[in-house]
Amino acid sequence: MAGKSLSVVVLLLLAATAALGAGEPRGCEAVRKVFQLRQLGPLRGVPDSPRAGVDLQVCTSKNPTCCNKKMEERYQTAAKQDIQQVLQTSSATLKFLISRNAAAFQETFETLIRLAENHTSTLFCNVYRNMASEAATRVQEFFTDVGLFIFGTDISTEEFVNRFFDNLFPVVYNHIINPGQTDISLEYAECLRMARRDIRPFGNIPKKVIGQMGRSLLPSRTFLQALNLGIEVINTTDHLHFSKDCSRALLRMQYCPHCQGLTLSKPCMGYCLNVIRGCLAYMAEVDLHWQEYIQSLEELSSAMHGTYDIEHVLLNFHSVVNDALIQAHVHGRELSEQVNKVCGPPVRKPAQSPSCSFDQNKDNEGLKMFSRDGEETLANRRKEFISHLRLYRAFYGGLADQLCGNELAAADGLPCWNGEDIVRSYTLRVVGSGIKAQFGNPEVKVKGTDPVINQIIDKLKHIIQLLQSKSFPKYDNWDLQQTGSGGSVDEQISGDCDDEDGCGGSGSGEVKRVMKITD
Repeated sequence: MAGKSLSVVVLLLLAATAALGAGEPRGCEAVRKVFQLRQLGPLRGVPDSPRAGVDLQVCTSKNPTCCNKKMEERYQTAAKQDIQQVLQTSSATLKFLISRNAAAFQETFETLIRLAENHTSTLFCNVYRNMASEAATRVQEFFTDVGLFIFGTDISTEEFVNRFFDNLFPVVYNHIINPGQTDISLEYAECLRMARRDIRPFGNIPKKVIGQMGRSLLPSRTFLQALNLGIEVINTTDHLHFSKDCSRALLRMQYCPHCQGLTLSKPCMGYCLNVIRGCLAYMAEVDLHWQEYIQSLEELSSAMHGTYDIEHVLLNFHSVVNDALIQAHVHGRELSEQVNKVCGPPVRKPAQSPSCSFDQNKDNEGLKMFSRDGEETLANRRKEFISHLRLYRAFYGGLADQLCGNELAAADGLPCWNGEDIVRSYTLRVVGSGIKAQFGNPEVKVKGTDPVINQIIDKLKHIIQLLQSKSFPKYDNWDLQQTGSGGSVDEQISGDCDDEDGCGGSGSGEVKRVMKITD
């Protein structure tokens, strides 16, 4: 029964709209109402009754029309604004997905860095209290460099790791290797700092840290850069510049029927596809690169585990520092002899009273975000994000079909506008997506390329190269014989620490925590 009722409605619509499309509009009242409702311009410029449209350039008709040249210009502006609004609406969910996660990951990295710094400061306050005050500045500078690197500053992980151990050595010498009643002088401290890489008081641990930082920080930095570029791609395509031919085609499809009094008509599906695929031909060229971009993000995300996991590496940095201090302590006598050969006997000055100014309560507050009660680790959050992003792999390739199918075109079986009249169906050839497919498009002429789209494609290619880069540091087989400066103690330290490995330093214990990310 419902099917018969729908058939009757369709037939009545066909009859009514066919009659309207066959001749002149009976009046312009409906046109005036829509023009006023859309706030397209002053109502006094809209005819009260049909007139000859001799000044029209796009919405031409043999019959009298409810449009004039001024209205046509305003309709053309409105048509472009409409399609841009539809584009922005269609990409809004995708844009929110990427921007929300980019902000969440950045906030998480900041929290992670702050917490790792707190762990390291706590180590000095609890275990090496006499040198905590002097070490605090070195620790703070190191984690500042970590943050700068992750968030895009052009600095070297090797450089700032070496700088940390260079600056730490005079403090360790003064309090662990050759402690005295007074502090070493600034000149003597500078000699120690310059000699650290030759004396190697911490064995191969600095080299291990360089490997860990390179493996974990660079992928996270690239991942964050890729998300920010994804937002830029969407912002660019949301504000696409339409050619003159496209603008005229949009006007003809969206508002020319108004001139004939057909304010409720919608374009035929094939007609809509030709117009929108022609207008979005340049944008469709983004499709293959966008798909590769998402695929590369997914592959990088899957590889970020173990020593490639920034959470694991940073939260266990304090254990590695503890290993380095133990290494220096064990080989203290040999190191003192080497220092005397390079810098001479220690030159001392009056000692400053050591103190630990670090507020350990801040560390406890930060730990509330890292609890095994939750299953949302940083890796799981990346996995969840990628699973949602994967749904948008074909976003640009299928955008015209989505816009016409969901927003613009008439439903199958209903009478529709073909650019000239109300018809039962569109009979011209329907072209595919992309620039090459537009040859022979009966509705829109597409010429050349769009420099803005070309630029965003180049940026996508670049970030894809970074995401797929073979230059990520891969120190996969660290079997470092830790013999200090010739001592007798061999210490095996592995740089590849998976969740099952015991990578914790002596005395301080390994910290394994689960990352909670707040949306």
